[in-house]
Amino acid sequence: MNDILQKIAANKRREVAAIDPGDRALQHLIAVYDKLPDTHSMAASLRSTPGGIIAEFKRRSPSKGEIFPMADVAEVIPQYVQGGAAACSVLTDTRYFGGASTDLAVARTLAGGVPLLRKDFVVTPAQIYNARLLGASAILLIAAILTPDELEQYNNLAHTLGMEALVEIHDISELDKINFHPDMLGVNNRDLSSFHTDVNHSMELVASLPADTLLVAESGIKTPADLCRLRDAGFTGFLIGEAFMSTPEPGATLKKFINATV
Repeated sequence: MNDILQKIAANKRREVAAIDPGDRALQHLIAVYDKLPDTHSMAASLRSTPGGIIAEFKRRSPSKGEIFPMADVAEVIPQYVQGGAAACSVLTDTRYFGGASTDLAVARTLAGGVPLLRKDFVVTPAQIYNARLLGASAILLIAAILTPDELEQYNNLAHTLGMEALVEIHDISELDKINFHPDMLGVNNRDLSSFHTDVNHSMELVASLPADTLLVAESGIKTPADLCRLRDAGFTGFLIGEAFMSTPEPGATLKKFINATV
């Protein structure tokens, strides 16, 4: 099986080139920057909010197919905020996840001081400019699809624009690509070649991760017990989507999840 992550990244490069082949996003950002709302530190929120959960809004995924196909971001994000999310992640990829940039723009108006992570496949600076325009406080940088220079450049660009970066690895060898101290370091428990998820993957890698970095476990967290095991191992943040979005009331499920872990 070809690696789905590489397919998604290749499609994303084509999409971005078609939408913004030049610097339109940058020029738009410059024109309105002073009027944009302030960002909020996702790292600080993960450290200070009970549960440390990044609650994710997504309608489908390549591995699970349709999860909540008719989900309305205007209904789910307020539920997440009221349920106690430390941050909200919004999938904006359309082809593979059923998201849209407008989902993030709507979430910005409803999240209050809860930081928003733009969950997408960043392959060009234009996407980072666009993330700031849409109201993101943080972006995702995936080590597997970026070079060491791109990772550092995009991390620095996010900082210049007042955002943070969640840098994601799956394999311990990808740490060699990160030549800076990330705001947050994520471990993806999903193998995107096989779609298999296993929270033990984070447990196996944690001893090899930098001890002075805020660690985030991503994917495959299904129960409060999973979260507690990961927290005991050294993780501070927990990105969870399907466990909430596969239920009729994602926010209520989140609240029960947090109550069972604090």
